[in-house]
Formats: sequence, C-alpha cells, structure tokens
Amino acid sequence: MPSHTDASDLSDPGPEAGPEAAARRRTGGRSARIRAQVLEAVGGLLVEAGYDALTVDAVAERAGVHRTTVYRRWRDIGGLLADVLDAAADDTWRPADTGSLQDDLTALNQEVFDALQPDESGAGASLTTALIAASFRSPEAARALTLFWEDRYARSAPVAGRAVDRGEIPPGLNTRALLVTATAPLYQELLLLRGAPDAELPRRAARAACAAARAGVFH
Repeated sequence: MPSHTDASDLSDPGPEAGPEAAARRRTGGRSARIRAQVLEAVGGLLVEAGYDALTVDAVAERAGVHRTTVYRRWRDIGGLLADVLDAAADDTWRPADTGSLQDDLTALNQEVFDALQPDESGAGASLTTALIAASFRSPEAARALTLFWEDRYARSAPVAGRAVDRGEIPPGLNTRALLVTATAPLYQELLLLRGAPDAELPRRAARAACAAARAGVFH
C-alpha cells in the first residue's frame, strides 16, 4: 500500500467555501501534486471498474493520500467527479484551422471519435465515456459535464465564424446547431448504438453538416 500524505498538507478552504468551491480551488506546490494524484486515481478507477467501484477510501488508497484529505477537499464522489471535469476544461484546447469548414468539422469529429474509443490499456471504456456514464449517476458530475460541454461549444464557435469569413456559408447561422449536427452522429453510433468504430464516420458526419449549413438549414 502506498505511503499516505497527511490531510494537513492541504490548506482547508473552510466550511463557508462549500464543496464545489473546495473542489475547484486553484492551488500550487504540494497541494497541486496531491490534486493530480487524486484525480488520476479517480479516472483510473472509473475506467477500470466503473462508477460503482468509486469510493473515497478506494480513491485515497490508490492515490496514496489519507482518506481525510479526500473528504476535506472533495467531500464525496460527486465532488471528485466534478473536479475531474473541471480539470479537463482547464486547458488551452482550440479547434483546428484547416482552411475549410468541412475539414475543420472533420478534425473536430476525429477528436471526439478518438476520445470515445476504449482505453488503450484494455482496462475498459475511455475516460470520456466513463465520465458521461457517471453523469447519469451523480448530479454534481452532470452539472460539471454540462459546463464542460458549454465551454467546448464556445471554443468551437470560431469554426463557423471562419467559414463565414471565407464565404463558404452565409452569415447568421446558428453555430450551436451546426456543431451539434456535426458531432451528434458519433455519440449516437459509438455510445448509444455501440456500433463498431467506422473510420469514415467523422468525415461523413462533417460532410453532412457542412452541406446542411450551405443549404441554410441552420439559419
């Protein structure tokens, strides 16, 4: 069993901060390392064994920290899952600029496609798939996942703006509708229907959404 880190290594945000504020607290040094260890443990357990295997004790043991540390900072499994999603959104990701709407949407879809593939280690579902499944069991994870999607849609909006600037599609379209139409077939085929991965799906779905945009469907 790994050595444990005492709970006093993390500064307590205080009861007035609430569980969500505590989970999202930005810290550095030792506290940041502990957060990384704990969130990695959450992701590993979730991928390997699913939501039912997640307990504070299991996460603490795998992360090599004291269970009190986890309880004080994250409070419960919902807080841990929410922080995993919060950490995932704390990056510099932007959609690719390929020079055409169809290729931009294809690149976006390819990232979605790759994220939904089973874990490379063979342990189970991808972390993305496991987090989506967990969001149906945890209200905190569901709220955090909604915020994550909102952030990704906002960052993807330039795909449509660039297409308008290039004259590929007319101005005034509903950007969200375009992005949902482009990406939805991947979630439908890979998550709901559990179909065999089709390498052409990202481009085919992008091509259909692009054609609809040119026809004014999203205006």
